[in-house]
Amino acid sequence: MNITRSILLKMSQNQWLKDHVPRWKFTRRAVRRFMPGETVEDALDAAAVFEREGIPAVFTRLGENSTQLEEAEEVREHYLDTAGKIAGRGLSTEISVKLTHLGLDLSVDAPFQYCKEIAAKANKLSGNDFFIDMEGSAYVQRTIDLYLRLKRELDNVGLCIQASLHRTEKDLDDLFEVDGSLRLVKGAYKEPPDVAIQSKRKVDEHCFVLSQKMLRRTKQHGTRMIYATHDDKLIGRIIEEAKKIKLPNDQVEFQMLYGIKTGLQSQLVRDGYKVRVLIAYGESWYPWYMRRLAERPANVLFVLRNAVFRG
Repeated sequence: MNITRSILLKMSQNQWLKDHVPRWKFTRRAVRRFMPGETVEDALDAAAVFEREGIPAVFTRLGENSTQLEEAEEVREHYLDTAGKIAGRGLSTEISVKLTHLGLDLSVDAPFQYCKEIAAKANKLSGNDFFIDMEGSAYVQRTIDLYLRLKRELDNVGLCIQASLHRTEKDLDDLFEVDGSLRLVKGAYKEPPDVAIQSKRKVDEHCFVLSQKMLRRTKQHGTRMIYATHDDKLIGRIIEEAKKIKLPNDQVEFQMLYGIKTGLQSQLVRDGYKVRVLIAYGESWYPWYMRRLAERPANVLFVLRNAVFRG
């Protein structure tokens, strides 16, 4: 693993940094590159602009590992309220949640019930899908199990999977059996070699291999498969593979973070591909932000420029 990436991932887990870095003015300025603001109203305003350009959004409120069920209940209430606000603005915005934010460390039944309520409300009010993010490897099986429970009761539920994990190809085959929506990411957590691929080149290749299987799944069954990446080369290979199997452009969906590759997002839309922008918001942005920097360490220079020239 790249040493800079390894350091950034370790920093994302450091409690002292979690407590102090968000107070620093230059980091608060730098993080605005990846999120429009800390409030849901900031996210809604940004989503409305993107949707006018043919790019709907996915919302996630930043936070993880709630330590009390009362915290998880507050997150549930927030997302239920957000589903109403999305509907009120007539947006096609989807909600994507972390199960630990909804109390997975404390209970299995509570986050299941919360997800069920949020997904049902999103579907009833707007017909929008609801997604579950994938977290570190310690949560993968519990996350999949909860997702499968939800799929038995709701159709509008999707799951994120990580290409970096050794287990993901088998998980993908198993998940095909329930015919749910899947979002593929490379993976942003620091994991040991027995759990995850350590080489960036090998992760990239594994991501493409999984993408091939997902494209064919869409071709055969019309299943919604999503490729969440900013990797130009990977996007090009996915597009080439889709053309090879004669999959129409409008059945290929990419997702990218707010503020990254905006020109590419617009070009993909002009070419007839589906694109969604992930809009993150909330005060607990530090761990998420460090993982974003770890995905592309060159962005550290952007942070340093904010510190030196605007500090």
